[in-house]
Amino acid sequence: MKLSEIIPDAEALIAFEAEELGLRLLPYLAHCSRREPIQLSTLLIFVNGYPQAPAQSAVGAPTYPREFNARIEVALREAWAWLVGAALLVPHPNYAHSMMALSRRAKKLAAEPANRSGNSAHRVSKDSLHANIREDVWSLYHRGKYDTAVFEAMKAVEVAVRTAAAMPESLLGVKLMRAAFAPENGPLSDMAVDPGERVARMELFAGAIGSYKNPQSHRKVSLNDADEAAEIIMLANHLLRIVDAAKLMKHLLS
Repeated sequence: MKLSEIIPDAEALIAFEAEELGLRLLPYLAHCSRREPIQLSTLLIFVNGYPQAPAQSAVGAPTYPREFNARIEVALREAWAWLVGAALLVPHPNYAHSMMALSRRAKKLAAEPANRSGNSAHRVSKDSLHANIREDVWSLYHRGKYDTAVFEAMKAVEVAVRTAAAMPESLLGVKLMRAAFAPENGPLSDMAVDPGERVARMELFAGAIGSYKNPQSHRKVSLNDADEAAEIIMLANHLLRIVDAAKLMKHLLS
């Protein structure tokens, strides 16, 4: 197995946060560890090749184009450090301190199907998420807790709407959305647009909360599809940005 089979694009590898790349490395490290204990220097050689001398080619072809080598090395070192800090890589019991082994949790993550492990990292980019859901929801998603991640994302929308519209705590879910975005007098409704658009915006929020947040409040809902969860999270992300814009407009008009 080559790392490029998991992450085909060098620029994508470089763009990942340390934790995103670290999670995606686990299946590759698990594969490598079947032959020998793993260490950072060996990982770098496997990925970037090993130049015998400045004028000679590498021993073993590099995985990615050489112009990316320096930045790939930085990204891999950061990801390795994160894996160690997260106790996913631990000192190997039978070798020197630089030799590492996958922890029990790391082995479980590496063995999970691609859509339930770090290989789903490309579907939800941490940097693209709204600040209100960037940490908790991203973490839940990449731990495979899709139903909880979706619930927390939509709960963040509900909280943001209530705060921006200055609505009481007793107003919840769909009723809150319809009050906040009421086309006639909703505090977050944009009176500068066509009435039909205001109704559509209200229904967008009410429908999203009713479909994805409220059912999980009332009964056990199982969501096992990483792609579907990512799509719902990105919908919540979009709704949060709409709330931010509505809140800013409300402030400017006050």
